[in-house]
Amino acid sequence: MSPDFYTISQVADILSVSKETLRRWDNNGTLKPQRDDGNNYRLYHKSQLEQFEQAQLLFKSNWENELNVTPIRQFSMLELFAGAGGLALGMEKAGFRSVLLNELDKHACNTLRLNRPNWNVVEGDVSGIDFTNYRDKVDVLTGGFPCQAFSYAGKKLGFEDTRGTLFFEFARAVKEVNPKVIVAENVRGLLNHEDGKTLNTIKDIITEELGYELVEPRVLKAIFYQVPQKRERLFLIGIRKDLADGVEFNWPSPYSRIMTMRDALKSGELFETDVPVSEGQSYPARKAEILSKVPEGGYWRDLPDDLQREYMKKSYFLGGGKTGMARRLAWDEPSLTLTCSPAQKQTERCHPEETRPLTVREYARIQTFPDTWEFSGPITAKYKQIGNAVPVNLAYSLGRSVIRLMNSIEEQTYKYESRVYA
Repeated sequence: MSPDFYTISQVADILSVSKETLRRWDNNGTLKPQRDDGNNYRLYHKSQLEQFEQAQLLFKSNWENELNVTPIRQFSMLELFAGAGGLALGMEKAGFRSVLLNELDKHACNTLRLNRPNWNVVEGDVSGIDFTNYRDKVDVLTGGFPCQAFSYAGKKLGFEDTRGTLFFEFARAVKEVNPKVIVAENVRGLLNHEDGKTLNTIKDIITEELGYELVEPRVLKAIFYQVPQKRERLFLIGIRKDLADGVEFNWPSPYSRIMTMRDALKSGELFETDVPVSEGQSYPARKAEILSKVPEGGYWRDLPDDLQREYMKKSYFLGGGKTGMARRLAWDEPSLTLTCSPAQKQTERCHPEETRPLTVREYARIQTFPDTWEFSGPITAKYKQIGNAVPVNLAYSLGRSVIRLMNSIEEQTYKYESRVYA
């Protein structure tokens, strides 16, 4: 297929609409695809999509120029809730040097130590760590604090009122370290948690009590940053107020195309070789029999009715699409968001061709970990570490944007000091 044509699945991803919406647009004339003579597939020409802002960003991307961004000096980074190192690895690739990584999970800590013996990995509960030794010595503090409910007691919450949550510990670390920039990441659901009150509280604390100018939070879709997976993460970027004048943070530009399962598991643009053989879970015999009848890219509704009823049980009679159940991935589409287990019934991630769950290395590739990055612990711990990670290529793209920001802060500081001491 010509690179100027896009499938209905690709267009749905690019425009952030469902395939059903695109089919409605086809019927009412809003956006009419062409039909592939061979198989009657809906195909959209690039020129048809240029009216949409999301597509314009893709077609007019500044990706290549951003790839050339390098730090003007060695910038340091301290990370909380580091997991198996997806964020740290991407930020390292962008040019950051980690001075401390904190993580509670012992298997994830062992993974970090195994791959980067020189990293300062501090294992344990973040609430027991004193960060004051790092005050004014760290450029960027990062962390994907898990989203916990705050207790709203009819008053505006301040920093002290969030005590007992992991956001409190993140904010405490920021207070103690006083970094130039903070990078927080979270699930997309934080946008609407408690009708937006939780995010507003977090934003108020960062700006009013911690003293940072906050870039308007944004959800980044991993598929736009050389990640073959439909994963979304919310990012918050804060610039310390005494450094914020005259500098601007620019979100990373998207890559020119969307990576697929084929890019993840076969040799090509993302990886030089096919995915290495590795350990993986397996299905019980009857489940494998049923899933073997699901076509590539299909799910439970593609089964005969008797098998639908057997597989879905009571869920068969409930509403909703449940598109993750009995789901087989497709070679020419990105993976659905990986979970902590590849064989959970609600969020099935079956291999496109073979009737089995994805292996550990297949999981890792979809998260864009290099094949050399080893995971420690039992197989369930490995899946969990990978499933919880920030995709490495997403972190690398964001890291380049943060490097550009740090460069501009450095240049501003130099100009200011030159004027003061002239």
